[in-house]
Amino acid sequence: MWKNPLCRAALLCAFSLIQSGAYAQASVDNDVIRIGVSGPFSGGSSPMGESMRNGIRLAVEEINSIGGINGKKVQLIERDDQAKNDVGAKIAEEFVQSKVVAAIGIVNTGVGLASIDAYQKAKIPLMIAVSTGTSLTRKYAPPAAPENYIFRISPTLDLEAKTLVADLKRRGLTNAAILADSTAYGDAGLKAFLEQSKLAGLKVVAEERFNIGDTDMSPQVKRAKASNAEALVLWGIGPELAAVAKNKEAEGWKVPLLGSWTFSMGNFIELSGKAGEGALMPQTFIQDLGSASKNGFLLAYQRSFKTSLIPSPMSAAQGYDGMHLLYLAIRQANSTDGTKIKEALENLNSRYQGVITSYSKPFSKQDHDAITQNMVLMATVAKGRVDYAYSDDKKRGALLRLKAQR
Repeated sequence: MWKNPLCRAALLCAFSLIQSGAYAQASVDNDVIRIGVSGPFSGGSSPMGESMRNGIRLAVEEINSIGGINGKKVQLIERDDQAKNDVGAKIAEEFVQSKVVAAIGIVNTGVGLASIDAYQKAKIPLMIAVSTGTSLTRKYAPPAAPENYIFRISPTLDLEAKTLVADLKRRGLTNAAILADSTAYGDAGLKAFLEQSKLAGLKVVAEERFNIGDTDMSPQVKRAKASNAEALVLWGIGPELAAVAKNKEAEGWKVPLLGSWTFSMGNFIELSGKAGEGALMPQTFIQDLGSASKNGFLLAYQRSFKTSLIPSPMSAAQGYDGMHLLYLAIRQANSTDGTKIKEALENLNSRYQGVITSYSKPFSKQDHDAITQNMVLMATVAKGRVDYAYSDDKKRGALLRLKAQR
C-alpha cells in the first residue's frame, strides 16, 4: 500500500517532536539544511499558522527519520509573523541574511506581498503553503521576470471564487451579497468574486467591508439583507467571520452562507456556534479517514500533537505536502543553491503521493501553482467540524486528483 518511504515512515515512526527551542535557533551549521518557516503563530490567524507549522514539522520528522536530504538533517528556523505585514517583511530579510536554503509558510496575503520581493531578489525558493492571494505567484512569472522563485501549494483566490460562484449557480441562485474584510486578502477576494460572478452571470447586489478586530457587523448585514440577496458571501478570517454569522442569525436572515476557505478555521467554528452550522466553503482537504494517504497523515498528526481535531486541516495538509515537495527538489538538485532548487521544483522527476493529491510535475517554469480546479471541493460546517458538502465529493475523496491542464 505504501510505496513512498516517507508515507510508510508516517505510520512506522513514533514521532517525538523537539519543541520550540530546537526550531527557533538560526545558528550556522554546515551539517544541516536550514529551512525558514514563517506564519502567524499568535493572534486571530494562529489556527492556520499553527496547523501549517505542525504539518511542516511532521514532514520534517519523517524526512529526518530516513536520513534527511542527501545525508543532512533538516533544521526548521521558525518565526511568528503575527499576521503583520511589516513583521513578515523583517522575517524574510532575516531569513535571507541568515542564508536559509529555502522558506515555507505565508498564511496572510498582505504578509506575502510584503515578503516575496526579498526571497526573489536573494534567489531563495519560497513555498507558499496557505495564502491564496493570486498575485503572489504571478508577480515574477514570465514574462514579468526571467526567473520566479515563488511557488505555492494552496489554491488561488481565483479558484476559490470560481468554486463559490459555481456552487451558487448549482443551487439555482441568481444574486448574492458579499462582505469582505479590509485587508489585502479581503481586497483580492472581493475582486476575484466580482470577476467570477460577472463571468457566470451572477449579480452581486451588495458589497460591504469590515475591519480586523470588528465584533459587530450588524449594520452591514442589515444593508445586505435589504438588497434582497439570495445568499451571503463572506471573505475574511475566523473571528470576524464568526461575528458576521452571529449578526446574520440575529437578523433572522435565512439565506445560504458561503465564503472563503477560512470558514474551516477552528476559531470560526467555535465562536460562531450554531450560527456557523451549514456555512459552505472551498477546501483542498477534509479531515476524514477516506483514503490511505489521509489515514497515515491524520494518525501521525494525532499521535504527535495529541489532538483528534486539527484547528485548520487544510493548512496542515498543505504545509505537510509543501515540505515534502521541497525535500524532493533539494534531493534532486543535490545542492543547496537556490537556483538549482528552483529548477528542480520546475522539473520534478519524482511523483509524490501527498495527502491532498498525487503530485506529478506540479510546477513548471510558467506555472508555479500546484493546485488546479479539480482539486478544490465544497465543504460545510456540520456538527462542529468540517465535512463534505456533497456526497459525490465524499465518494471521490479517496480518488487521485491529478493536476489538470490549464
